[in-house]
Amino acid sequence: MVTYTAAKSQTQGRPGWSINFRHPLRRDARNKPGLKVRRGLGTTDANEADTLVDQMNLLLADEKWWSLARRAEAAVQFDTRVVDSFYDEVEPAAADSRALRQALLPLPGRDDGYSRVLLVGTTGAGKTSLVRHLIGTDPDEDRFPSTSTAKTTIADTEVVIADGPYRAAVTFFSEADTRIGIEECIFNACAAVLNDDSDDDWDFGGDDSVEKVSVEGDADAVPAVEANEHQFRLRDYLARVRNLTETVADPVLEKLEVNFSEAAPDDQDAALELVESELGQSPLFSDLANDMIDDILGRVDLVKAGQFARKRSGWPIQWTFETEDRKEFIRQVRWFSSNYAPSFGRLLTPLVDGVRVSGPFAPTFTDEMPRLVLIDGQGLGHTPDSSASVTTQITRRFAEADVIVLVDNAEQPVQASPLAVLSAVGTSGHYGKLAVVFTHFDQIRGDNLPGPAEKRQHVMASVRNGVGSLRETIGGGVANSLLRAVEHDAFMLGGLQGHSNKLPGAIKGELRRLIERCLKAVEPPKVPEAAPVYSLLGLDFAIQAATMKFHDQWSTRLGLASRSSVPKAHWASVKALNRRIVFGLDSYGALQPVADVIRELQTQVSRFLDSPARWTREAANEDEIQ
Repeated sequence: MVTYTAAKSQTQGRPGWSINFRHPLRRDARNKPGLKVRRGLGTTDANEADTLVDQMNLLLADEKWWSLARRAEAAVQFDTRVVDSFYDEVEPAAADSRALRQALLPLPGRDDGYSRVLLVGTTGAGKTSLVRHLIGTDPDEDRFPSTSTAKTTIADTEVVIADGPYRAAVTFFSEADTRIGIEECIFNACAAVLNDDSDDDWDFGGDDSVEKVSVEGDADAVPAVEANEHQFRLRDYLARVRNLTETVADPVLEKLEVNFSEAAPDDQDAALELVESELGQSPLFSDLANDMIDDILGRVDLVKAGQFARKRSGWPIQWTFETEDRKEFIRQVRWFSSNYAPSFGRLLTPLVDGVRVSGPFAPTFTDEMPRLVLIDGQGLGHTPDSSASVTTQITRRFAEADVIVLVDNAEQPVQASPLAVLSAVGTSGHYGKLAVVFTHFDQIRGDNLPGPAEKRQHVMASVRNGVGSLRETIGGGVANSLLRAVEHDAFMLGGLQGHSNKLPGAIKGELRRLIERCLKAVEPPKVPEAAPVYSLLGLDFAIQAATMKFHDQWSTRLGLASRSSVPKAHWASVKALNRRIVFGLDSYGALQPVADVIRELQTQVSRFLDSPARWTREAANEDEIQ
C-alpha cells in the first residue's frame, strides 16, 4: 500500500511556506494516482507551517477523509488551508470559458442588430491582419491583435465594435491543462538531451541576447535587470533538465544497454516509453513542474490593472478591465494576447483561452462604425491530408455565426485545410453563410497573369478545381452550392500587413464590400415553399457508413489494422491525446477523434439529405432545392 506524506518547502524568491504532498485522489500525466501538489500556506512562520503539515499528514494517513463527501466534516477538524489544499481540484470542473465571458461581457447578436463574423483559415493566411483593418488598429503603435509569420493566435479573440468605454473579459486555461503542457515540455526536453549532449545546443546566449530584447523607453519591454533574471531562471531549468536526465533516464538506458543517440528509431521509441514512465515518478520531475507553475503565478501577480478572479490555489480564472483611454486599454490587453519579443517573461498569452473586447473600434477606410462581432481563433494547420478534420472548437461556432469568412492565401489557394473547411461548412448546411477572402493577392506572379482580372480568374479556377474534388465525397448538390457561394462572395485582398491608409483604392473597395456582405447577413432569408420528403431507411445506412469509415481510419492510426490511407500515429502522440481526454479535452494536434467522427457523420448524412424520396412540389431551381 502506498503511503502519502506531506512536507513544507519554500519557493525561490518567495518568503512564504508551501505544503507539498502526493495526492491520493488526483492523477498525474500518466493517469496514475499520486499527483504531486504544492500549495501556498499563506504564512512565513515555520512553526505554523509545521502545524499545518502535521494536520495534512493526519488527513493523508486516514482513508476515511479521501472523499469529497467528507469535506464539510474535515473543515471542522482541520485548518481551512489544509482542507482547501486537499479537496480543491479533486474533481476539476470543466469550466465553460465562453459562458464565463458571456456573463462578464455579453456578445451582441442578430436581435441587437449585430452580425457575428467567424474568421477561419490556415496559420499565416492573414486572418488577424484582416481583423486589424476591420477594427482600425495600427500595426506599429497598437500591435493588437498580434500577428507574426508563425502561429500567433492560440485563443479565441472576439472583438465587438460598439459605442461606450473600452471593456475586456479574458479567460484562462485550467491549471490541469497547463500542467499537461508543462510536463510534456519537460519530457521532450529530456528526450532532446538524450539525442544531443552538446552544450552549445543548450546555450541561450549571454547578456548580449538579453540586451537585444530589452528596449529602453518601451513601456512593454521587460527591464534589463528582470530579463537577466529570466535568463538565469531558464539556465537553472535547463540544468535541472540535464540533471533529471542523468539521474533518471540514463540509468534506465544503461539497464537496457541502449546507446540512445545511435539506436534505431523503433528502439528509441521503445526506450523513451520506459524512460517517460520513470521520469514521471521522480520527485525531481514533479518539483520542476511545480516550480514552473509557481513562476507562472508570479507573472499573474505583475499585472496591476484590471480585476482578476482566482481559484483558492491562486490560479487565474478571469480578468476584466474597463477604461475610456484607448491607448491604455490596448496596452493592458496586450499582456494577455501579445507575442512581442521585448515583453517575453511577463506575457500571459500562453495561459489565455479567450479574449473578448468591446469598444469604439472602427475601420479607417469608411466613415461608418459597422455593427460587427469579429471572432478570430487558432489557425488551421498546414496539413497535406485532404481528409483532415476541422476542430470542434471551430465547427461549434458555425451555428452561432451569421457569416463564416474563410481566409486563404491567393498565392497557393484552396489547399487541403481550406478544402476541409469548405467541406465542413457545406455538409453542416451553413454554405449560405460562406464568404472567402483571398489574401496576398498582390503577390501573385506569372507571365500569363498581367492584371487583376487574370489573377482573379486564376484564383477562381483553383476554387472550381478544389470544390470539384469534393463532389464525390460531399455530393453534387452541396458542391454546387459551395461553388456558387464562393463565386458570389469572393474578395481579393493584398497588403494587409501594412497600414489601412496605405492600401490601394481597389483593396479598400473590396474591404467595404466585405463589410456590406457581413451586415446584410442579419436580414431574414426567404423561406422556400417546396419541401423534401425522405425515407428514413437511408439514414440508417448513412450512419453505418460513417461509423465504419471512422473505425477504419482510427484502426489504422492506432496500428491495429491497415484499412485506410491515413498514416499511423506516433505512440507519443497517442499518449498525449489520452492525457487530454482524461482532462476532458478532445484532440491533440492532428489527432482529432471527435472532429473526425463528426466529419464522417456530416458527410454521409449530407449525402442522404441530398437525395430525397420526393418533393411536396417540384422545386423552382437549384437554390430552392438547397
